[in-house]
Amino acid sequence: MTPEVIRRQYLDAMGITAWASKYQLPNARPTEVCEWEDAPAATPPRERLQALLDDAPAPRTRSLPPDVNSIVNSTANSISDAGTEVSSAPSAVRALLGQIPAADSKPLDAPIASTLENSAAEVLPVSDAESLTFSFTCVCLGGRWLSLHEGELTLVEQQLLANMLQAAGILRGEMPEATYFKWPPMANTFMPEEPLEEAQEGVAAFIAGAAGRQEWQLERLLWWGADELPNDSPLVRVLAVSQQQSQTLSLPVWQGPALKILAKHADAKRNLWPALVLLGQQWRAEATAQ
Repeated sequence: MTPEVIRRQYLDAMGITAWASKYQLPNARPTEVCEWEDAPAATPPRERLQALLDDAPAPRTRSLPPDVNSIVNSTANSISDAGTEVSSAPSAVRALLGQIPAADSKPLDAPIASTLENSAAEVLPVSDAESLTFSFTCVCLGGRWLSLHEGELTLVEQQLLANMLQAAGILRGEMPEATYFKWPPMANTFMPEEPLEEAQEGVAAFIAGAAGRQEWQLERLLWWGADELPNDSPLVRVLAVSQQQSQTLSLPVWQGPALKILAKHADAKRNLWPALVLLGQQWRAEATAQ
């Protein structure tokens, strides 16, 4: 046996769970090779419901309670003994699995079916079932405003952004270095339980980390190309902008057209110019207030 296997056996004997990295992080030392135990595969929620249906006994015949107190006690017991109720209602499980319920199902199973439907809604989410994939490029202006663009900026788009910001009086000197971010950060990662929530936490941690390292004091987010994105796009859902405020980054948001559109259409530049003038005035007013 290798020393690693012996160490794991000692930990198991002491009741301590040993964890091993399933994926190699970038620039990380490779995990020591030994006889790793394969983790049991997770059972899909639908198969768990199907197993519950197969193991369920026949429904019990119940007599009606003699008085109101018995009804209240019976209802309380049905809520507290959720596992017993689930196993005694195979018709409700069949309904969740899309199967035809039994013809002799009784109205008494209705509260149980309602409880199972609520549980299934938590086990089988629909909107967050798919992993989110997106990327963006951000540039910090004067350590105060964060300019954000979907995808990776080309050299032409970066030069256009610099020219517009200089014309508006926001940028002085050279353009700051652009930072590229993609999600998920590693390929072939596992499926997260809450893709949207984890993506929002990842973006917030990335921005907060960059601000801490470079001593940014972020006051505003300039989001270019937001109007061209559909409401169900990953970046729109992650930034969660409501009433000109990003709930994820806790920053007020100014939205402008995408740079790729401005680079191709002169009319778009002329239409944007009044908004850029107001933006420059706001930049100078906030700088004076500080």
